[in-house]
Amino acid sequence: MSDQELEDGLPVANANSILQGQSEAETSFLSAFNSGKLPHAWLICGPNGIGKATLAHRIARFVLTHGGPVDDGPGLFGDALPQADLISLATDLANPVCRRIIAGGHADFLHIQRSKDEKTGKLRKEITVDEVRAVASFLSMTPAEGGWRIVVIDSADEMNTNAANAVLKVLEEPPARALLLLVSHNPGRLLPTIRSRCRRLVLKPLSERTIADLLVEYDLDILPEDVAELAQIADGSIGRALHLANEGGLEVYREISGILETLPQLDIPRLHKLGDKLARDTTGQLFERACELINRWLVDIIRGSATGTQQTAVSSLDPWIEVWENTGRLFQQAKGLNLDRKQVILNTFLSIEGATKH
Repeated sequence: MSDQELEDGLPVANANSILQGQSEAETSFLSAFNSGKLPHAWLICGPNGIGKATLAHRIARFVLTHGGPVDDGPGLFGDALPQADLISLATDLANPVCRRIIAGGHADFLHIQRSKDEKTGKLRKEITVDEVRAVASFLSMTPAEGGWRIVVIDSADEMNTNAANAVLKVLEEPPARALLLLVSHNPGRLLPTIRSRCRRLVLKPLSERTIADLLVEYDLDILPEDVAELAQIADGSIGRALHLANEGGLEVYREISGILETLPQLDIPRLHKLGDKLARDTTGQLFERACELINRWLVDIIRGSATGTQQTAVSSLDPWIEVWENTGRLFQQAKGLNLDRKQVILNTFLSIEGATKH
C-alpha cells in the first residue's frame, strides 16, 4: 500500500480498496442497488476493526461512480435507480470520481466524524450537533453531478444526544437522491427510532485465515512467524491485529503468556519487569493492549470451562467470574483516574493467582 493509504501504520478507510470476509454484506447492498430500489439509510454494524468504515466508503465510491441520474423517489425506502448488473462494489481508486472522494473534494460526498478541539489539538470525545447540522442542508441540495448525495457518519455511536436527534430529523423526512451510511460498533447505543429507519448491514468477525491474509496483503513488514499468532489473538478484528503489530502488543502478549504459564505460583520478578515496562510507556497504548489481552485470557478461561472446551478445567467458575468483573472495573478506573499502571497489573495477576489456588 502507498504511504497515502496508511495513517499511524493503519489503513485509512476512505482510501482502502481491500475488504475481505464481508461478501455477505456486500451482496446484500448490491442486491438492493441492482433491484432499482435503494434504501436511503443504512446502519453498518459489527465489532471494532472488521471493515465497517471501509465498507461505508466502498459503497460511497461505488454509488457515486455507478449510480448515475435517478428519478425522485417516494421517500426513505426507494429512489429508483437505473437497472444495473454489477457484481462487485470494487472501484478503481485512480478513477477521477474516487480520487475526489478520497481527497475530500467531491461535491456530493460528506464525511462526518469527531473533529479536533482547537484548544487542545485532540479529538473531541463525541460528534456534536454542529458537525451533524450540515447533513440536512447538504442532502437537501440537488446533486452537483446528477446522481446521489452521500453522507458517511463514522461512528454514529459517538454522536451526542443533540447530534442524534438532528440525524433522526433527516431520517424522518429523507430528501430524494440522498444516501446516509451510519457506521456503528454498538447499535444498542443508538436511538431506537434511528435503528428502525435504517436498513441494517451486519458485518461478522473475520476468520483467522482472513486476518492472516490481510496482514500479508497490507505488507507491513510483519515477520511470517508473527502473522499466525497475531491472527489468533485478534478476536476476528484486523484492526486489532494491526494495533497489536504496530504498538508492540505481540511482545506484551508473549510476556503475559509467559507469566501466566508459571501459575499457580507466579514468577514475581518477571511480573515486576512487565509492570515496569507498562508504567514507562508514555502513550498508554501498551497498557491498554495488556488489559485487552488479560481480559481475553480470562474470558477464554470462563467460557472454555463453562462449555467443556478448556483443556485445564477449573473446579469452580465463581472466583474466576469475580476476578474478571473486578479486573474489568480496575482497568476502567486505571484509564479514567490515571491509576498507577504497575500496581494495577500486579493486583490483577495476584488476583488471578488467588483464583488459581481456590
